[in-house]
Amino acid sequence: MAINEDSLKLHETLKGKLSINSKIPLKTKQDFSLAYTPGVAEPCLHIAKNPDDIYKYTIKGNCVAVISNGTAVLGLGNIGAKAAIPVMEGKAAIFKELAGIDAFPICINSEDIEENVRTIKNISPIFGGINLEDYKAPECFEIESRLQDLGIPVMHDDQHGTAIVVLAGLLNALKVANKSLSKIKIAISGAGAAAIAVTKLLIKAGADAGNIFMVDTKGIIHEGRQDLHDNKYKLELSKILNKEKRQGNLQDAIKGSDVFIGLSKPNILTKENIETMNKDAIVFAMANPIPEIMPDEAKSAGALIVATGRSDFPNQVNNALAFPGIFRGALDCKAKKITESMKIAAAHAIASLIPNPTKDQILPAIFDKQVPIAVAEAVKRAWIKEN
Repeated sequence: MAINEDSLKLHETLKGKLSINSKIPLKTKQDFSLAYTPGVAEPCLHIAKNPDDIYKYTIKGNCVAVISNGTAVLGLGNIGAKAAIPVMEGKAAIFKELAGIDAFPICINSEDIEENVRTIKNISPIFGGINLEDYKAPECFEIESRLQDLGIPVMHDDQHGTAIVVLAGLLNALKVANKSLSKIKIAISGAGAAAIAVTKLLIKAGADAGNIFMVDTKGIIHEGRQDLHDNKYKLELSKILNKEKRQGNLQDAIKGSDVFIGLSKPNILTKENIETMNKDAIVFAMANPIPEIMPDEAKSAGALIVATGRSDFPNQVNNALAFPGIFRGALDCKAKKITESMKIAAAHAIASLIPNPTKDQILPAIFDKQVPIAVAEAVKRAWIKEN
């Protein structure tokens, strides 16, 4: 593809996508005296006496670390820390463009949970927030959980950014289909970090857990499945999902469902599978770059609304609708973490920007400047209400 070659040339020409720019000129002796020695000692002493002054005198209040170990890079898999750098640079560039946040890419050359947690904790003082990215499951759950005591918001975007945008899109899709979140049946393909986070957020937002059918590589998750004992996250879900105790494969899960959410592999659904869904079915086929089923095929089988992760089809589900505004809002109100109510508020804010959704427009465009503003305000209100 031409875009692949053009991107490679761009990265080679620019030597990466980021640079560091000083906010002040360093042209005179006075400039150096104010910015460095001897003047810099004064803000240092103030911070030493009152640690909260770090927000007054440094970049912390507008600085986010984009951190990965390269074990689950979208579409590429475990490619390692060095190979993940271009993705982290891109994420940092999006933070700046859409939310005015100074973000810095950090790639940790280790798959060890302890080493990742220790490293992130040790470098956290300078950052106002931590965006975890492309960590594989199940390690990502524990790493994120163990960083919640840092006193700054920490969010694994592959989980929660995805979940927020899926919820936003689904809220509007249900308006078009004239269906209720609390009554629909949902088939979910995939049981990794994103799929589990989507499932949990949908339940928090009002979906009936018993009407959700999650499918992993071995079939539908149900209580009593013996092979789940080595994965506490799937085991936990098996106790509340699938009240019918359905067994079988994806085709069995999707039959009679109102919604399909794909976070798995390309080309695993057929036209015949979609035809077994309920009338006015909603299909979120988000495997990238090739979805679980192509939109035209799903629509020809009766799907009313189809969303993918791609920009060349209507209804693109992209985390960039969520994470810039979430961190903007969290930084502005000095939130100590990203809570469930903040995530749900963000989803409703995104959905509200499409007041009259249609089958081909359930989500705003990524570069709609109103999105991060609306999300940030909603996140701030949710944090203030909780605290």
